Amino acid sequence: MNVGQKNSTSEKSLRPVLIVSEHTVLEYSISLGHLLVGFADESIPVALVVPPRCDVASVLTGSVEVIRHPTFDLPLIGNLYTRGLFEQLSRFKPNVLHCLCESKAGLTKKLARHLNLPYVLSVNSLQQRWRHFVYQNQIHPLSISSSHCAKIVVPAKSITFNVAKLFPRFSGRIEQINIGTFTGDKSRCFSKPSRLPGITIAHPSGKVDDVENLFGAIRHLSINGYEFMTVVIGSGRAEKQMRRLLAALGLLQTVTIVPRLKPWRSIIGAGDIFIQPAASTAFNPLLLEAMSVGQAVATCKGGVDDMIIEDKTAIVFDPSDEHNIISSLQRYLDRREFARQIARGAQEYVRENHKVSNMISSTLRTYHEAVQWYRR
Repeated sequence: MNVGQKNSTSEKSLRPVLIVSEHTVLEYSISLGHLLVGFADESIPVALVVPPRCDVASVLTGSVEVIRHPTFDLPLIGNLYTRGLFEQLSRFKPNVLHCLCESKAGLTKKLARHLNLPYVLSVNSLQQRWRHFVYQNQIHPLSISSSHCAKIVVPAKSITFNVAKLFPRFSGRIEQINIGTFTGDKSRCFSKPSRLPGITIAHPSGKVDDVENLFGAIRHLSINGYEFMTVVIGSGRAEKQMRRLLAALGLLQTVTIVPRLKPWRSIIGAGDIFIQPAASTAFNPLLLEAMSVGQAVATCKGGVDDMIIEDKTAIVFDPSDEHNIISSLQRYLDRREFARQIARGAQEYVRENHKVSNMISSTLRTYHEAVQWYRR
């Protein structure tokens, strides 16, 4: 009998398997950690399928069974390792799978079919009709099973509309579950008047073009006598180009580039102003954490911008207009009470819409509904 045979008792407790990528652990480690803590509080056993070299120590809690797949990154014996994954999951006896990254959708679909299980698919980014997932030198679309995928979980309305448009036959299965975080009691924005102001810049795309006008604006403000510290979060393939740009602008002593260090929250909370320099095609957890600790956010509209409410949770600038960026940042630097007001507004928005308890309860409800749907 396969693990998830449909005649299982309806009272069977949840035993979810979470399937994640390195991207998930890097970008969404805070919310993943909150989920695992919530499952532990409910005494729900969990298996976590992760890539072989992925460091998950910071998110593990409770009785989580970690399964590395593949054990080694050797493509010629990939099918052998997949069979090994089937066997490990069969021993765990799951009754629902949860794919937390679009890049693992194909693997999750295969597992669901082999184990005769329902699964939940998280989609955290805006989709194109053809995704850039390459397998055997071909580009494949996002893979979804109509007979096994019970729910598609999204973190924002903009993604809901996007997925419903591209995958209309799954529109009835889309469930919005806001990513949860803990909101600070007080805003950290300009909370210490004697401290040099700090600006944190999220640079997830790795494109130098996204920050060129912003760095020009920072240079202009520095020349005009504004004093502040600037930290860019997100080193990567474009770091050398970024450093060359900073050198050309004379900003090497003003701007510091740091990798995605953990815990993010303490790094983000050290500043007063948070800047997302370009529209994001994915839900940005750094933006959520910046709002939750009470930083004054400056960003642009477009992409996944559900949390950006102009002059309530953030100020909005035109990323292609350096002068507009300058005037936007001056609004915060010259009017600190206004900056604190925006920061408090963002905190209140997060407090109302991104509770950790709601994320956990909604996720568990979705798992129950997935199991019930599959047994019909």
